[in-house]
Amino acid sequence: MAFNLAQQVGTLRGTPMLMVETGSAARADPQSAPAAVWKPQAADRRFRIQIGAAQTEIETAPAACPARSTALPCLSAACDAPVVARQPEAEVREHLGGGGAVKGVPVFVMMPLDTVKPGGGLNRRKAMNASLMALKNAGVEGVMVDVWWGMVEKERPGEYDWRGYDEFMDMASRIGLKVQAVMSFHQCGGNVGDSVTIPLPDWVLEEVKKDPDLAYTDQWGRRNPEYLSLGCDALPVLKGRSPVQCYADFMRAFRHRFAHLLGSTIVEIQVGMGPAGELRYPSYPEAEGTWKFPGIGAFQCYDKYMLSNLKTAAEAAGKTEWGHGGPSDAGGYNNWPEDTAFFRHDGGWNGAYGEFFLSWYSQMLLDHGERILSSATSVFDSAGVKISVKVAGIHWHYGTRSHAPELTAGYYNTRYRDGYLPIARMLGRHGAVFNFTCVEMRDGEQPREAACKPEELVRQVAAAAREAGVELAGENALPRYDETAHEQIVTAAARDSEKMAAFTYLRMGPDLFQPDNWRRFVAFVKTMAESKGGSADHCREMVEREAELSVHATVPLVQEAAAALTCA
Repeated sequence: MAFNLAQQVGTLRGTPMLMVETGSAARADPQSAPAAVWKPQAADRRFRIQIGAAQTEIETAPAACPARSTALPCLSAACDAPVVARQPEAEVREHLGGGGAVKGVPVFVMMPLDTVKPGGGLNRRKAMNASLMALKNAGVEGVMVDVWWGMVEKERPGEYDWRGYDEFMDMASRIGLKVQAVMSFHQCGGNVGDSVTIPLPDWVLEEVKKDPDLAYTDQWGRRNPEYLSLGCDALPVLKGRSPVQCYADFMRAFRHRFAHLLGSTIVEIQVGMGPAGELRYPSYPEAEGTWKFPGIGAFQCYDKYMLSNLKTAAEAAGKTEWGHGGPSDAGGYNNWPEDTAFFRHDGGWNGAYGEFFLSWYSQMLLDHGERILSSATSVFDSAGVKISVKVAGIHWHYGTRSHAPELTAGYYNTRYRDGYLPIARMLGRHGAVFNFTCVEMRDGEQPREAACKPEELVRQVAAAAREAGVELAGENALPRYDETAHEQIVTAAARDSEKMAAFTYLRMGPDLFQPDNWRRFVAFVKTMAESKGGSADHCREMVEREAELSVHATVPLVQEAAAALTCA
């Protein structure tokens, strides 16, 4: 039997254990009904987490506050209060899952974008601790956190401030969660879901101010501050260093700082390669209303460095007239394919010039990936971590011939050409994981007129990864807490008897810890853990029973996390 509650609850060793005391010495029988596991008594709440032989007891009391939902008492006084630790009793009363061998697809959870404060320290420390413990005891494998270039190396080149990340990594290690660390060389702000603004380092922006062509530029002269243009990757434009050298030095400093956690707590390094950390051009920026879904976006090749390279490529092809810029008839950010001469059904994208330009544009992106991956694999060689790269799930207008939004983003994928296989092969040369988004989406949920086909896109990417022999991992593109999205993820994560390497869930926050959302999430994690290549040999009833047990047992932590995150 895939599940055995007697084994899963209270008997696993070497994994975090949470014990709940509610005033009197209530004891939980693993075989009893879930309601017997936890009985709320707000006057006295103590949580005890055990990791191996070490135990820590956390004691909190709800603070008086203005009227709020009775399900989530406000703990505003405790939002950033230090954790109170004491020597706990030796007895372990309840094991709530979290840990153990994962038969299926391990689930990670994205942390808030502002997990670390500018200048060091954690935001909402109290909420963070309760949240991570709740995630661990729900069966989550680990968490993903952005390590912001603009925060760590903010003031001066070569000076790194890791203080907030020291605290976060130590907390994750203590609780027993693994970490996917994202080397975030992009600006936070200006993309879907960006709730805070974290610009590039100050000293980098000083250089961009002196030389605006360091930023991606469109045909109308609009500069994009999200990420440095790949056209200057290898040029010493940042106070004597090239951007790729800066990225490599940053990763080297990270390895040195966290060497003791690499391969144990820190298990994956996702290397940022563009806006939103994705390997792409910033072709659909939301900032200031420049782009709105489902616009086709715009080519980003008009800074002097990109134009210089384009000119050289055109001369080599014997077509100097093609070296002055991108197609002039490709429309604007919010056009649709049929609005333009270049992207329409029989447009220039499928002609000789279109093939030349799109090949050059996409190859520049692939070369960018090669350069950074070469640095990343060199830095983290023998560190015991996986390297991964995130690719955007651009599913709108996928049903057209030209696939215009993918082309402007740098993915040369059309009805007649597979644009993801070259990416997969490039990742394969470096042993990197192909991390893809929009896994939660269904075709029928999208506006039909925009020819959205996320399911077909995910299948294409999975096939490319399979052919190239690289591991595939997934993320959801938008926050979703409904069972429909969860079922879609489960199906995509274990299709055709091939499992994804991991799935990262967007994102931890107050909404996740709302009672109904939390219940569905815990069931989703349990189902993913038992996923076996899409087979139906696991018992749905047992999955639901185990999930319900974990939901009830984690109520104190979930209430504290939701309240503290909300009132922060």
